[in-house]
Amino acid sequence: MSETPDPIRTAHQWLEEAAELIGVSPEEATALVKELLDLTKDVAHTQSRPAAPLTAYLVGLASKNPQEARAHIATLKEALNR
Repeated sequence: MSETPDPIRTAHQWLEEAAELIGVSPEEATALVKELLDLTKDVAHTQSRPAAPLTAYLVGLASKNPQEARAHIATLKEALNR
């Protein structure tokens, strides 16, 4: 019987591979996985499902580093909780 791969582990592997392909550090690419998944879940459940990945993209566009991304995530989570 084959094991089902862990989706989070698979996501990390893909993010590390994709990051290297586009010149981003794998560590930075995976630094905020939990925070981004939590944000996109909240967006999908309170705003719209299509807006969820686009919100993650927006955080990436607006952020120069993981610390700035973390601050943007916090701002958006606060807005969702209003």
